[in-house]
Amino acid sequence: MTDIKIQTAPFDARFPNVNQTKRCWQNYYDYTKCVAAKGEDYPPCKQFLRTYLTVCPNEWIERWDAQKEAGTLPYDVTA
Repeated sequence: MTDIKIQTAPFDARFPNVNQTKRCWQNYYDYTKCVAAKGEDYPPCKQFLRTYLTVCPNEWIERWDAQKEAGTLPYDVTA
């Protein structure tokens, strides 16, 4: 049997409150900027990925990905 290591997003002092909406968006944004600058295989980018996948609702991620592909995301995450 394979050992599965389950991790959740670690504490982030920038977002001490219960509402994690800003943390969700910031990690999504940071991940997309990191990937654009360094590529998907760059290890620090994976921390942003893990965090936003843990914190963000799937519907938001799907909507942001669709907006990014359509070029209608309110922020430029490709530069």
